[in-house]
Amino acid sequence: MKRLIDNIARYVLTVSGFTTSVVILLIIGFLFKEAVGLFNNPIVEDGYVLALNKENDVKRLSAQQIKNIFDEEITNWKEVGGKDMPITVFRLEDLDKHYTEAELGAEYEYAGDKIAEQVHQTPGIVAYVPDVLMKGQKDIHYIENQDIPVKDVLLGNEWFPTATPSPIFGILPLISGTLWVSFFAILIALPFGLAISIYLAEVANEKTRRFLKPIIELLNGIPSVVYGFFGLAVIVPFLQQTFNLPVGESGLAGSLVLAIMALPTIITVGEDAMRSCPRSMREASLALGATQWQTIYKVVIPFSISGITSGIVLGIGRAIGETMAVLMVTGNAAVMPHSILEPLRTIPATIAAELGEAPAGGAHYQSLFLLGVILFFITLIINSCVEIVSSRNKFKK
Repeated sequence: MKRLIDNIARYVLTVSGFTTSVVILLIIGFLFKEAVGLFNNPIVEDGYVLALNKENDVKRLSAQQIKNIFDEEITNWKEVGGKDMPITVFRLEDLDKHYTEAELGAEYEYAGDKIAEQVHQTPGIVAYVPDVLMKGQKDIHYIENQDIPVKDVLLGNEWFPTATPSPIFGILPLISGTLWVSFFAILIALPFGLAISIYLAEVANEKTRRFLKPIIELLNGIPSVVYGFFGLAVIVPFLQQTFNLPVGESGLAGSLVLAIMALPTIITVGEDAMRSCPRSMREASLALGATQWQTIYKVVIPFSISGITSGIVLGIGRAIGETMAVLMVTGNAAVMPHSILEPLRTIPATIAAELGEAPAGGAHYQSLFLLGVILFFITLIINSCVEIVSSRNKFKK
């Protein structure tokens, strides 16, 4: 009977492990599939074209150039490699300024002809119109609608996925914001967390330890939105007054909130790792004449470095993957940060803020999955680096 129970338990554990592994692989596969689909989308919104006069010899434009043209930051074709003539932007709604309802038709059946007429009459025109209206029109030159380049996404420094006619998916501001906030959060949390871990494990008496540890562990159960409210009500006004900032929502506010959120994990895991150090090693160190502090940093910490490293990794993971609290206090500005005191936006915050508004299956939707892939690789690289360092320490011992 005992052997039967053992076999059943082994079978259940094997099936559970296999099922979990398959589910994780399917999730990762789905994530990558949706992300790669972004690069199969045209740079101009699907179903639309950019029509030019036949005398205009410009054939290709980047998404950034198209945006700058329609934002009137580029006003002459020579700035994008064309002839020296002013750019005239034309949109479908501009038809009402040139033609009456009778000329366009009750159901806009003559709209295509009128658009073609405007294109023929205006040498510097660029018309952003539905491609269905331009079918059959002659003597019109179209901008080549190539797929979204990988380089423009991975190295782009502007995130504007709702821009028309060409959305911008540069992810560098979001990666920079994520790494910036996470780095300063760990820089703040690590020394405090390690110090408190040492205090609880090696210095505090049993009564103090029993009182403080449940309180610290309780902080892990507080919802992140509560930390966000705390940051918004306390940390943001404090930073605004201290540094004389126009707005207190900044990367530093996000780092401080994340540091507070990461502290319980670092403290708990680090303290448990230090307490696992055998008592005999401490007594041997003290017997050789070492002081308590020498014993801590030359015996206890080296012995517990693997567990301490695990706590640091979990703390970094909490900082990088946090969403709501960061969204509330960092200003949510998708721009390249030049200072920790400026507003910025992180990858998790971007996904949370925009996924509900992105049409399923569209370029914006797929770009958010790409951000998820980038976040996956950032976490994987950090975990791998820590594992390498931890394994080297074990090898030295």
